[in-house]
Amino acid sequence: MKAGMNVIDAKKEYREGLISALFCQVWWGIMPIYWHWLRPIGSDVIIFYRIFTVALVCAIIAVAKYGLPALINEMSDRKVVLKYIVAGALVSVNWSIYIWAVNADHMVQCCIGYYIEPVVICLFGTLVFKEKMGKMKITALVFAGAAVVYIIAYYREFPGIALSLAFTFSIYAAIKKDMHRPPMISLLFETVFFAPFALAVIFCLELTGSGALAAVGASVTNAAAVTTGTGEMYKFFLMLLCGPFTALPLGLYANANNKVNMFLLGVTAYISTSISLVLSIWVFKEPFDRGQLIAFVFIWVGLVFFTIGEYRAYRKLSAAEPES
Repeated sequence: MKAGMNVIDAKKEYREGLISALFCQVWWGIMPIYWHWLRPIGSDVIIFYRIFTVALVCAIIAVAKYGLPALINEMSDRKVVLKYIVAGALVSVNWSIYIWAVNADHMVQCCIGYYIEPVVICLFGTLVFKEKMGKMKITALVFAGAAVVYIIAYYREFPGIALSLAFTFSIYAAIKKDMHRPPMISLLFETVFFAPFALAVIFCLELTGSGALAAVGASVTNAAAVTTGTGEMYKFFLMLLCGPFTALPLGLYANANNKVNMFLLGVTAYISTSISLVLSIWVFKEPFDRGQLIAFVFIWVGLVFFTIGEYRAYRKLSAAEPES
């Protein structure tokens, strides 16, 4: 309980945080439906629109909440700016792989990546920041590694999508570990340096007939097609919402992060991946054979050990903290 907060207020805050955590994870879980709706717009086109619209939305929110002087001051430290650029490049690569994989019907492999991601982040914490993993987390790492080895042996191919998603986000998390910036400011500066380039590419694609407008059946030079809604023009306007659709769950996650403990926040993260896995199998009808099932069994067993390890670490930390 925070200092100066009574039991009723503490329960209310915790409930609000839990609702925010659940809502953002459900939102992230069903996002593959949104990316599927945008077909036939190409994944490469979507990613440039996403970078630009996310930067635009975050800029509006950040200026309104923190003021322009605070944002200008954020760019005064060159080391911080460099971290933002590297982090932005990594998260953009992560987004690109994810969106391409979803639209190429590789959602199951995305789920494998997101399930093993917490374990990979923990591995980076050990290798880079010399954090102790503990027996339970080491066991989880062994099971995650066994799943990857089994996939390679069974399919005779490297699970590039899964590992690329897990490792790009883990490196991204490692870079941001000591930054401690508000989510909207952080996401703004991770995208704002790439936004002009993204906007330039968007203009080139649309003017040459390779962009979103051509994909949905309306030419940028054909005003009649745009105004009459020829083709699937609504998908173009739907795509413009990818900025708010990215920023909203991030805001909910930030709210949850301030109101619930890290253990609960970590456990609820499995919800989004589980929803996406269910969608990929029963809605998008992606193939799910015995090899994938066995790999997931390895991963799920590993996650049980990982969760137990996280819970023990949380209990130990809570016991060491003085009561407010």
